[in-house]
Amino acid sequence: MRIGELAERAEASIKAVRYYERLGLVQPGRLANGYRDYSGHDLRVIREIRALAGFGINPARAAPFIECLDAGHQHSDECPASLAAYRDSIAELDRTIASLASRRELLAERLQRGASRTFGTEVTTVIDYSKVLPENLPIPEDDGAADHLVGLAMPALTLKATDGSPVNLAGLGAGRTVIYLYPLTGLPGTDLPAGWDAIPGARGCSTEACDFRDHFTVLRDAGVANVYGFSSQDPDYQREVASRLSLPFPMLSDPGFSLAAALKLPTFAAPGHDRLYTRLTLVVKDGGIEHVFYPIFPPNTHAQQVLDWLRE
Repeated sequence: MRIGELAERAEASIKAVRYYERLGLVQPGRLANGYRDYSGHDLRVIREIRALAGFGINPARAAPFIECLDAGHQHSDECPASLAAYRDSIAELDRTIASLASRRELLAERLQRGASRTFGTEVTTVIDYSKVLPENLPIPEDDGAADHLVGLAMPALTLKATDGSPVNLAGLGAGRTVIYLYPLTGLPGTDLPAGWDAIPGARGCSTEACDFRDHFTVLRDAGVANVYGFSSQDPDYQREVASRLSLPFPMLSDPGFSLAAALKLPTFAAPGHDRLYTRLTLVVKDGGIEHVFYPIFPPNTHAQQVLDWLRE
């Protein structure tokens, strides 16, 4: 076959095929007119080279594997030289990982020193945004996306809670239940989506959770039977958050957005996340939605806002 056909069938560029030839990995025959003539074996070789590259083995180091195929073996890694190439690549990765880990440790140490360094009387510290919010966050506006919710019955959806229990939203029991929906809670050392602070109402999930934690007892005294945090994050992710923040109430996980579908709840997208819940709070009583807080700002004092409404 001609080089164009070979490249197309191998899903490679003609330039890549030429490169493999220069490395001696592909050795085509010649037609009477001098044109290269590639065989099915050449096609298999190129596919093997590309597969190895996907595992991190550079084409320049693929010779032992191709020689194994040329020797008639069914698989390219059935020869001792191929296994040695595997071991060499693993050892190189180990060295790279060790180097990166050392560099990360050094950077973390320098970050800590830089964040706590004193310049004269001015002290620079790292701000804990689980307790306070950044300044100048955009304030969300009421777009009417929650106007239809009051008076609706809660759907018969059973969701998994972080304490392992199944929770039926249509059977929350007597008394009021407060369900605060939030987009996502960040993990220490993990960056939030790009531009997160520019999305109105996005920032503040940890501060909101801490505010409900700190007001949990007084909310119960005001007649709230249950408090649930609610997001599309999976239960394991939420379980870490509940443990780290010492939350006295469980969180509910809805990765399939079943509640959003049932109640037509507002959602939004962010970099790395096709869909997230928009922050709002439902007050449920006798199986129906009695009150809705939307939009919510600032989230770090929202539990007090709910408490004020209950007292009124």
